[in-house]
Amino acid sequence: MTLEERVDKIEERNKSVELNKAWETSYTRRGLIIIFTYLAIALYLKFIVGINPWVNAIVPSVGFLLSTLTLPFFKSLWSKYIYKIDRNLFDK
Repeated sequence: MTLEERVDKIEERNKSVELNKAWETSYTRRGLIIIFTYLAIALYLKFIVGINPWVNAIVPSVGFLLSTLTLPFFKSLWSKYIYKIDRNLFDK
């Protein structure tokens, strides 16, 4: 494999990684997960539990939304304090 082919392969991989990261942090993905969570809980409550699901299903969906909004904050704390410590242990 030539150097140019190897570089092209690496660049192609990097594009794929960037796309995956953009999807993981996108509001579209978060919104879809909230909708699917809401529908899954609502259907469960309607057919299994037998109560009015449309209001009660909001609770887990909002919980998910709040968790996704706070995770970037905790990720930054983790990368600043925990990952830095762990990485230093492996550098020795």
